[in-house]
Amino acid sequence: MSEPARKKKNPSMTIPDWTLLPGELLHVISTKLHNCFDVLHARSVCTSWRSSFPFPEHRLTRPTHSLPSFAEFPYESDDFCTLEKVPIFLFRAKTRPILPSLYFIGGVIKDEQNSSQTQSCSLKVKVHERVLDVANILDFQIFPLGHHYRVIGFDPREPTSAYRGVAVIPGKGDDDYLLLLNYTKLLYIFRSAEMKWIGIEEFSDDTFYEVVAFRGMFYASFVTAGVFVLDPYLMEVTPLMPSPPLQHAININNLVKCGDDDDELFLVEKFYPFPDPTIIDFGLFNCRVSRLDEKAGKWVAVSDLGGRVLFIGHFGNVCCLGKELPDGCGLSGNSIVYTSERGRVTFAYKYTRGEGDGLGIWRLSREFRVSILSTSPVVALRVERPPVTPTLAT
Repeated sequence: MSEPARKKKNPSMTIPDWTLLPGELLHVISTKLHNCFDVLHARSVCTSWRSSFPFPEHRLTRPTHSLPSFAEFPYESDDFCTLEKVPIFLFRAKTRPILPSLYFIGGVIKDEQNSSQTQSCSLKVKVHERVLDVANILDFQIFPLGHHYRVIGFDPREPTSAYRGVAVIPGKGDDDYLLLLNYTKLLYIFRSAEMKWIGIEEFSDDTFYEVVAFRGMFYASFVTAGVFVLDPYLMEVTPLMPSPPLQHAININNLVKCGDDDDELFLVEKFYPFPDPTIIDFGLFNCRVSRLDEKAGKWVAVSDLGGRVLFIGHFGNVCCLGKELPDGCGLSGNSIVYTSERGRVTFAYKYTRGEGDGLGIWRLSREFRVSILSTSPVVALRVERPPVTPTLAT
């Protein structure tokens, strides 16, 4: 075989040299990259691409704001507190076969040591007392889930603390915002323009469960007393009760907002369907899901989440589109997963409609088992088919 023929069949001769792309084309490519991890992938091509695509600091860094001390609260602090905005992502490990599937929910950090390598973003995960350093983002499907806010300056887990979370309404400027602090039975609003905390008069004996910001308003859910809407400017509080209310011994209300532009707000009521709570089987809890109808000022029970998967628990309540996940990965649209269940093993909730279910009830689907491997520093989930229990022939 002649020398030219051998060169023609050499596979290496057909591989394009992406480093030779002109700067004009690189600029066009940069305008098409909307996901921060796509930018990281582009930076991994070569040195010239890395210099052309700046690190996506605005999507991966954690902006912070200083808050006045909590000295006037039950918790004493000599230092200023800090409000931190943490970007949250869903990571799915690309495994073959698809099941079992491994998921992580949490933030990411910039890996300064490997910033010049392919692994330009790292994630440390603690699973069963082992610390895993997941560095190569090319091995994962990654979905942005929005942001989670937290106040740093005291440990919420300390016995002396009653801090239960914050919600933030951005203002017109980068440093202009309104903050609602959930302090068990008390709520406080912080206005950045005034750098001052304002206490809200107690309007219920129940304990607040969580707070969220949605379309310029604050929403606070109680453990059993439903949801209240707070106008941060008029300081007016309005009850927004589910209809009809659930009358059960145990009832937990969770709020989940969906969409980058606050498209929808869902209320997920998790309840025990039996009036006698002396013996509780956590596998028998049910859910009811309602969507906020702002114009009517009420909750409307739904049987469809718009194809979303809701994750409720650690790092706030977040969601992603089920259609973005591959078939057979164990999670699909219109399902709810609690990431803080007791026993560390659970199943996804799916909508079912049986006899007498006029409200529309979401029940545990036993098709795929969800094991909660870790909740710190990120949530680690393994989704797989439950083992088949053998039956004895009669």
